[in-house]
Amino acid sequence: MVDIEKAAAVDTPAAGHAAAGGGTGTGGVMGSLARRWRAQDVLERSGSALRGGAWAMSLLAFLLMACNEHGDWKQFDRYEEYRYIVAIGLLVFIYTTLQLVRHGVRLTGGQDLQLRTGLLVDFAGDQVAAYLLMSALSAAIPITNRMREGADNVFTDSSAASISMAFLAFVCLALSAVISGFKLAKQTYI
Repeated sequence: MVDIEKAAAVDTPAAGHAAAGGGTGTGGVMGSLARRWRAQDVLERSGSALRGGAWAMSLLAFLLMACNEHGDWKQFDRYEEYRYIVAIGLLVFIYTTLQLVRHGVRLTGGQDLQLRTGLLVDFAGDQVAAYLLMSALSAAIPITNRMREGADNVFTDSSAASISMAFLAFVCLALSAVISGFKLAKQTYI
């Protein structure tokens, strides 16, 4: 027999023979199930960890840019590119908050969306949020570079820091989308 928790064979002749690859007994099947459960757990945890990282980075991107007011021309709201990064940062923060709450409810045994619907929401949401972040980054980087050529000050440094945090949030969501896509494809074809 195989202990599922430890995934180790107990000393019985049939289990030893199956675990050694000599047959297709229950030992091989139970070990395979234990490995599969561990792999699913790793996927679930890594997706949640990446969304948690995206949550923190999008919050920082939003706050750094929203607090970037230093008088005269050094106001973030005077530039539509910076307003755009604030809006997208806030939108991604809200999305990742809702996803983390949904995951928490699922872990505590609460009711979640149907499996396929939940996977589609995860995949599509991660994709859309990641592309919106990349769009905001591509709009804000050129104006920040032009400003830094003329004057490198607190305003441009804060803008660059906000852009960096938005980029890190993008990386987290892009990796989360890859994991969501893998889980969706696995569910679709199995």
